[in-house]
Amino acid sequence: MTAPSSQDLWVSTFLEAQAAELGAATNTLLAYGRDLKDFSDWLTRRKSGFAEADRDGIEGYLIDCDAQGLSRATRARRLSAIKQLYRFAFEEGWRDSNPAIQIKGPGRAKRLPKTLDVPEVDRLLAAARRTGRSEADRIRNTCLMELLYATGMRVTELVSLPVSSARGDPRMLLVLGKGGKERMVPLSPPAREALSGWLMVRDAAEEQAIKKGAQASRFLFPSRGKSGHLTRHRFFLLVKELAVEGGVSPEKVTPHTLRHAFATHLLANGADLRSIQTLLGHADVATTEIYTHVLDERLSELVLEHHPLAKDDTTDQG
Repeated sequence: MTAPSSQDLWVSTFLEAQAAELGAATNTLLAYGRDLKDFSDWLTRRKSGFAEADRDGIEGYLIDCDAQGLSRATRARRLSAIKQLYRFAFEEGWRDSNPAIQIKGPGRAKRLPKTLDVPEVDRLLAAARRTGRSEADRIRNTCLMELLYATGMRVTELVSLPVSSARGDPRMLLVLGKGGKERMVPLSPPAREALSGWLMVRDAAEEQAIKKGAQASRFLFPSRGKSGHLTRHRFFLLVKELAVEGGVSPEKVTPHTLRHAFATHLLANGADLRSIQTLLGHADVATTEIYTHVLDERLSELVLEHHPLAKDDTTDQG
């Protein structure tokens, strides 16, 4: 197959294939696009292009990224995008070799995820019950937080939940995750109660909106915005507001730290890694294993703080 005639066509054709064949998420496609555009511009400045670049050229680009002070994670992500592009180009016959196949990336520094302890989560849930401009807002906020902590959903999965998945007082929710993969997550009694309360309020408001000529929303958390549902950004801001209201440091609290809290608290209470992997929707259990490090670190802190042998003994024993 003949290679595209321009750099932009290389990228757009690759992204279309990722979306169609692999069901790549919008945010993933946007990240690939930004990274490949940067690589394309770098090649153009050196009078080269995707079709001509060799291994030395790609490694030169990565060295330049390092010289710019880009983080290890950013450099690893950019190399991943380049590798994906050239694997696709080779499979499509645009090139007769893959110049990126043997390049090793910088790897990613293993950073332990920030998490919250149980009392902090309790304060956030309590803050949700009393925060909002109206009673409807408070009921919605309570439902959002209870669902997030009970299921460990990603924020995109939560805000885009279809209302059909919540009908009939479900014990389990069907969640559409990354790459279009579905999984079932169980609901705790508090989450089911919060969901039931929000559905009553939501449906009443929806009925009034339809009477005024609005179209019915298919989302559990509808919004008048372009997406049709509560946005990730708005929920991020809401979580910060709840942190302030609940007396928890806003720097510690994001929707993702509640996902981490869900996993860490399950592990601390005896859940096995495979179960947590399934609930979180991780493709590889290695991703889930980081929570064992979080737990190990917490246990170490507890021992250092509370075990009598860990305390300095400065008294005279003689």
